[in-house]
Amino acid sequence: MPIKLHLVFRDRVGIVADLSRRIADRMFNIVSMEVDRVDDLAHVYVEVENREADAAPTDLAQSLADIPGLTSSRPIDTLPQEEQARRLRVVLDNIADWVIAVDAAGRVTTMNAVACEILGLEQDEALGSDLRELGLSDASILEGLQGREWADVKKTLVTPSGRFQYFATCRPIRDGDGHIIGAVEIARDMQEIRMLARSISEPSQISFSDIVGQDQAINNLIGYAQLIAATDSIVCIRGASGTGKELFARAMHTASRRPGPFVPINCAALPEHLLESELFGYVGGAFTGGLKDGKAGLFEVAGEGTVFLDEIGDMPLSSQAKLLRVMQDHCVRRIGGSREIPIRARIITATNRNLEKMVEDGSFRQDLYYRINVLPIHIPPLQERPGDIGLLAEHFLFTLASRMGRPAKAIAPEGLAKLRAHHWPGNVRELKNVMDRAAILCPDDVIGERFVILAHELGDRVPGQAAPAVRPEPGQALKTQLDRLEKDILESALKRARSVRQAAKVLGLSHTAMLNKIRKHALRVTRPLRIE
Repeated sequence: MPIKLHLVFRDRVGIVADLSRRIADRMFNIVSMEVDRVDDLAHVYVEVENREADAAPTDLAQSLADIPGLTSSRPIDTLPQEEQARRLRVVLDNIADWVIAVDAAGRVTTMNAVACEILGLEQDEALGSDLRELGLSDASILEGLQGREWADVKKTLVTPSGRFQYFATCRPIRDGDGHIIGAVEIARDMQEIRMLARSISEPSQISFSDIVGQDQAINNLIGYAQLIAATDSIVCIRGASGTGKELFARAMHTASRRPGPFVPINCAALPEHLLESELFGYVGGAFTGGLKDGKAGLFEVAGEGTVFLDEIGDMPLSSQAKLLRVMQDHCVRRIGGSREIPIRARIITATNRNLEKMVEDGSFRQDLYYRINVLPIHIPPLQERPGDIGLLAEHFLFTLASRMGRPAKAIAPEGLAKLRAHHWPGNVRELKNVMDRAAILCPDDVIGERFVILAHELGDRVPGQAAPAVRPEPGQALKTQLDRLEKDILESALKRARSVRQAAKVLGLSHTAMLNKIRKHALRVTRPLRIE
């Protein structure tokens, strides 16, 4: 029966020799020994066995007690190397990739659970076996023992459990002197790679982890949306254009784990007759130009999924009435048909309109307002979460770089300062456009301020280049030309600033002087500015 001991010695020369001699004198064989030096102590872990007679760990420890320098000894259950091997085995058995390793003679040293399952082998039987004797249809890992290596090679393996397609990577294992002592092959199921690619590329797979932000308001909003995602109640997402209303809707659909698809429709993009045929469908012959066999509406197509009604505030009143009936009765009737079709889809709506004012004006039905406003979500504009601007900018740069297969660019501090000073009327969508434009136009790895081109700065000049110098105009008085230049400067400052006072501060003028110059040039502000 194996005996395992942990012995601690005062470090000196000859400890291993003295210990080995004493163990041999007691008719024990050394199975394994590890030595770890810590400060002035030597920790010796030893596993021994006595095949002739049973012995207790305490008996062996007592027989070693008089070895010079021994300070303590105790029996242990596992050697450090065994514990590390077990931990590594647990890690390898819990990853999705196939992992096989061989030594220099081609014997299997590692074969994780995934590889054993695919190959139809028992893990304990495979370890230590010659790979050539396992009857595998692909033993190319042995080429790694000759120094060959490859990455992401598409392969097909036929096993008793079926046909297995995978991408394989093989590397030789070298010791400290560079000699090849083995090889390892790591492979991933092609189907899993396809699923992973689909989850990244398909917008329907968007989850709450894809929503970028560290602002407390956004984090609270995500927590609330996660809480209500699994319910069947109607949700109304409110927020300005470009804040990410559809992103939240898709994340809620993914979190709900509903078996049907996410079906979006923009209620403002279609005329009334087309909107209703898209939502409710129609029977054959319902109107000229329709399909002969009719068409299912989006509520039918969604099945048990989610119907996302974007810009519901722009839906015509007559369509609002029909939508209200769908929400109340949970069934639809195709245009031109008489049969009631039950629906099981969850409804999420979104709008950037002031529905309360529209109800007062009579342009939005009050009963529909109360029907969709059960679980409202208000997404704050980007201007109210300035701490997220830098985080979002880095995210968009990384996303574009990944899509184009290039290293991600960084943004210079002055460029980031310009982003934070902007008022962002287009919100996150506008920020994405600015960062995409900057990453494409900037030739350097770091994006400077001149490549951070905001929407109002896009003109006739080439983006990223300085504006052309003002040329003198023959026949024009100097005062006239200076007045024109002053007017251009004032207009540019007002477009960038969030208030008249801020524009005055940028130009080094007093608030009163700024107001006088605005009146002098009869400037018209293109967007609401606070006079302050």
